[in-house]
Amino acid sequence: MPPPLTAKPTIIVCANQAWNLVNFRSGLIEALLANGFAVEAVAPPDAPMEKLLKAMGCGFTPVAIDSAGLDPRRDMTTFLALRRIIGRLQPVAWLSWTIKPNVYGSLAAGLAGIPAFPNVSGLGTAFIRRNLLTLIAKQLYRAAFRKAAVVFFQNRDDEAEFVEARLVRSEQSRVLPGSGVDVRSWAPLSSDRPRRRQFLMLARVVSDKGVREYVAAARMVRQAWPDARFILMGAVNVPNRTAIPEQEVRGWVAEGVLEHLSPVSDVRPYIAEADFVVLPSYREGLSRVLVEAGAMGRPAITTDVAGCRDIIRHGENGFLCEPKNANALAHALTLAANLSDNAWQCMAQAARARVVAEFSQERVTSLYLQALHDAGVHVGRNHE
Repeated sequence: MPPPLTAKPTIIVCANQAWNLVNFRSGLIEALLANGFAVEAVAPPDAPMEKLLKAMGCGFTPVAIDSAGLDPRRDMTTFLALRRIIGRLQPVAWLSWTIKPNVYGSLAAGLAGIPAFPNVSGLGTAFIRRNLLTLIAKQLYRAAFRKAAVVFFQNRDDEAEFVEARLVRSEQSRVLPGSGVDVRSWAPLSSDRPRRRQFLMLARVVSDKGVREYVAAARMVRQAWPDARFILMGAVNVPNRTAIPEQEVRGWVAEGVLEHLSPVSDVRPYIAEADFVVLPSYREGLSRVLVEAGAMGRPAITTDVAGCRDIIRHGENGFLCEPKNANALAHALTLAANLSDNAWQCMAQAARARVVAEFSQERVTSLYLQALHDAGVHVGRNHE
């Protein structure tokens, strides 16, 4: 049954975790609400996040999404559930993030004649380690995005790969500067340089983030500077095919090569205490960690790969190194360790300025609203 004519037009936002919507999409959700839309969040059950979403003014519909699983029966159940939700709510647009909401949600929206706006925020393990899973993922993407109004990417490399493989048409694709950060909330806590040679890596403890290279490089650097401090903050035992066993992490800690911290809800104090933020990832969509670090005036050391080099300019706001290469990472860490206070201050200021100019939440939101408008979804308080 279609919604009443007096009801606000509904936009569905969907991700494989409600946490993703609360932490990364709240600015966009607030903008959609401010423009007169009703917003329905669709994600797996999560009572605390549901409460936060409802406090923002969203509706919430729980749905089972097996984010890391490969069981086609479960995925079919997810697809059918999303199709029922779309049929019940009759939204004017479908916005999604992460692979299964992008694929199965866009398919369901296309069948219902609803414009879909999937966001490919990263290609993940399926594209880093090429195998049968890569072929399956490509076929799913091609089918799902055929009718999408706009397919967003977070870097030019991912966009080019999808266009070249004919997974999307060039006229469909647009590049966003990540998820955007609130540059007022993510601001430097102090203009002073923190303790020198204190390095912080914020990432899930998985191989594809370059965790083992970080450990190997730390061993090398500590030979020259035994007082250098290497911190790894991130969840272990995560549902990822390249997850590193907790026992291995405990071994590194016992060796004294690094400190491991569990994730916290607010990482800003930890970023503020870091001399450099480190992310030796094999590939990113567009690294939010690097954007948040830059917003707080912290230079970074990262790999010269998609989603990282888009943010860091070598020698300007940090250092780039070859991926999957502990020696190259150790060299970049050595450059950072030798950096003078004046040079560090210049990098810190450049890091903040680049994020404010290119990666703000306001910029990302405006690009979403423009895409909705271009697709014929009326943007503005008056929808009558």
